[in-house]
Amino acid sequence: MDTKLTLKLDKYVIDRAKEYASSQKRSLSGMIESYLKTLISKDKNQSDNDIEISPFVKSLRTGVKVPVDYDYKKAYVDHLAEKYK
Repeated sequence: MDTKLTLKLDKYVIDRAKEYASSQKRSLSGMIESYLKTLISKDKNQSDNDIEISPFVKSLRTGVKVPVDYDYKKAYVDHLAEKYK
């Protein structure tokens, strides 16, 4: 069930938010609802000391598994040595 909500915000913020929503082909109401859902869907078991990862950052996952003993410094040095051979 949808319910109407009235907010008092700075006119500049509203205008910019409407422009952004339009550029994303979404409604401003839909964007605000999505944002509020992410705030309230926070895992109840998560302690305040834990770092919360945003949905955007989660979307950047590649699925590549890196070995635990991977030496990224050695790999980088090897890459540079090969590049500037």
